[in-house]
Amino acid sequence: MSRKLIGLGVCPGVAFAPVILIEKEESTQDKQVTFKEIETALEKSAQYLEEKLSKIDLQVAKDVLEAQSMIARDPDLLEKIKDIMGDDLKSARQTLNKAFDIFKENLISLGGYFAERVSDLDEIKKLTINNVLGIMHSSIELNSEAIVVADDLSPADTASMNLKFVKGLIVARGGPTSHTAIVARNLGIPAIVGCQDALTLKTGEKVLVNGREGYVYQNPTNELINDEKKRESEYLEKFKSVLGPGKLKDGTVINLLANCGNSVDAKKALENGAEGIGLFRTELLYLNQKTPPTIDEQVEIYAEIFRIFTGKKVIIRTIDAGSDKPVPFLNSLKEENPALGVRGWRLIRQFPQVINDQIKAIALAQEKTDCDVWVMAPMIDTKQEAQDFAQIARSNGIKKVGVMIETPSAAIISDQIFSVVDFASLGTNDLTQYVMAADRLDSRLSDLTNSWNPAVLRMIELIGKNRQTKPLGVCGEAGADPLLAAVLIGLGVNSLSMASNSIAEVKGFIASLTLKKCQEVAQQIVKTTSATEAKDLAKNLFS
Repeated sequence: MSRKLIGLGVCPGVAFAPVILIEKEESTQDKQVTFKEIETALEKSAQYLEEKLSKIDLQVAKDVLEAQSMIARDPDLLEKIKDIMGDDLKSARQTLNKAFDIFKENLISLGGYFAERVSDLDEIKKLTINNVLGIMHSSIELNSEAIVVADDLSPADTASMNLKFVKGLIVARGGPTSHTAIVARNLGIPAIVGCQDALTLKTGEKVLVNGREGYVYQNPTNELINDEKKRESEYLEKFKSVLGPGKLKDGTVINLLANCGNSVDAKKALENGAEGIGLFRTELLYLNQKTPPTIDEQVEIYAEIFRIFTGKKVIIRTIDAGSDKPVPFLNSLKEENPALGVRGWRLIRQFPQVINDQIKAIALAQEKTDCDVWVMAPMIDTKQEAQDFAQIARSNGIKKVGVMIETPSAAIISDQIFSVVDFASLGTNDLTQYVMAADRLDSRLSDLTNSWNPAVLRMIELIGKNRQTKPLGVCGEAGADPLLAAVLIGLGVNSLSMASNSIAEVKGFIASLTLKKCQEVAQQIVKTTSATEAKDLAKNLFS
């Protein structure tokens, strides 16, 4: 008998294969250790991560593994452990829990990309505790096609797998910005996160994964398998012939851009048909740096990206970070409520030189290349903040100046903000989190941290009305969902940025719709009462 499990689909597609259940037994052992023993265990963790790094080609996993190995060797971490232990023998588990909890708070305070990497610290801590206890690290052996099922997957887990055999991913934890979701989108394989019943599946039993709908069918019938595969095939076939720039059926232009963090991402985006970059995350350049990169170093990095997209648009976001880890030179004080603390543009209050140097470097890189460079500041709340950023950017020669709208305050006064900038982009991940007052890293709240929530869509509707004729984009995860992308267009958005693997499908879907249709559907969607009702109605109205 077939059984249906429900989670959050984060990468579309249908796959049918046997389950490989990754079970990790957590040791509760402990021992009294010296500081030297923990120092040795951390070094072993770094070496293990570097070994995994050398065995994987997937750039997104390589980036995280490299960052993790650097954290394991961070002298500040060792200093913190030394402060906790002194010269005494102490519990390895308690010491590492305390030290990593401090690091975790600092990562959360950075927000954005960094807050999403909190689970990576847990992985380093587990590795180090196992090293102290002498527990061997297990590898995930795959030698045939399988659907990988786990409580969660770390970057090291990904590096342990033969990815050519992974037909789908199902995890019990995580959300749309988790490591598993990011890996799935980069690989283009069906994936479901936040599936609470995932661990009831058994190794060897066959399942059907629908990453578009977020469904897992345990022991599906042949009829169900054929129906799901046929529906998905027809869906893709309908849109795969759509070529050229993004536009609606009536000719309305919708720029389809890519989210990038490095030159590898940028080259892949170009191959996948991106018309430009809608979000270049510059904070990744600062990760684990002990001192700020020089202006010349930044110019070289930015110019490399700009040259890849010669003649095309690149929207670059100024640094979105806000504490002392993993950006040691931004060593702000401990914050009681770090998610609402000094991050994004607010860094100008404490580190004006860092911000001014970055803007100057972007402007110099712009002069060296033939690229349509747009620059935006994150975490803008007031008209004055937007005006201050615009003045600094324009005085340095930046031609297109904009802001991220990702807080309720910026949304409510977006008419004032649009009056002093050239464009805006919606950070739907943070906007959803702040509107719903729900931590987007907590899978228990996945029903709230969903951009289909009518409260979020009504907020976007207000911003769309306030933009008048100025460009309004989306660079959060919402833009990668074809249905939601169409609704956002109906609410006033005219460009979408996403993981580049999603561009072709979004392009094909919106090409079948007129602006009038998008607007009519959007007006119905904002009247719904839940995220589930909103998405279900969109499916019916766009079918």
